[in-house]
Formats: sequence, structure tokens, C-alpha cells
Amino acid sequence: MFSLEQAVGAAPNLAALQERIRVSRACLELVKPLIPAMLHKQIQAGPIGDGEWCLLVGSASASTKLRQLLPVIQKRLTESGAQINSIRLKIQQPQH
Repeated sequence: MFSLEQAVGAAPNLAALQERIRVSRACLELVKPLIPAMLHKQIQAGPIGDGEWCLLVGSASASTKLRQLLPVIQKRLTESGAQINSIRLKIQQPQH
């Protein structure tokens, strides 16, 4: 019987997806100190690839506040060596 990690490691596509998820989460942890604490619960690491990173945001107001911080966030990512050329914000629809 295989563990989930073994199965993912055995399938190159799944391994690549797992790596992108890890990189996206690492980017979020890197920039979290730049984001006001009241917004932390509103933001999730989203898809990353081809130089673009998507942040999933819980509301339009949080997205507006976060948009103001994008230049500082981009600078931190660039300084850390992350290969992120643009950041996209996507408002998550509430789950019912």
C-alpha cells in the first residue's frame, strides 16, 4: 500500500503540482509580515506558475487593501529570489 506522498512522488504531474503548492505557500509565509494581521485570515495562497502568483482573498474590501500593498509584496518576493513577475488577486466566493 502506498502513502499519498509516495503516490504523488511516483506521478511526475502530481509531484510538479505538489511543488507549486509548496512554493505558493512559502511565498505567502514570506510576505505575511507585510500584511496587516487583520487580513491574514482573509488571504490564501493560490495558483502559481509562469511567473504569476494568485492570492485568494476573502472579500472585496480585503482585496482593495491588499492591492495597495502589492508593490511592497512584489519587492519582497523579488529580493528573496522568487520568480514572480506579477501578482493577481482573486476574490473567493463565499461557500454555502
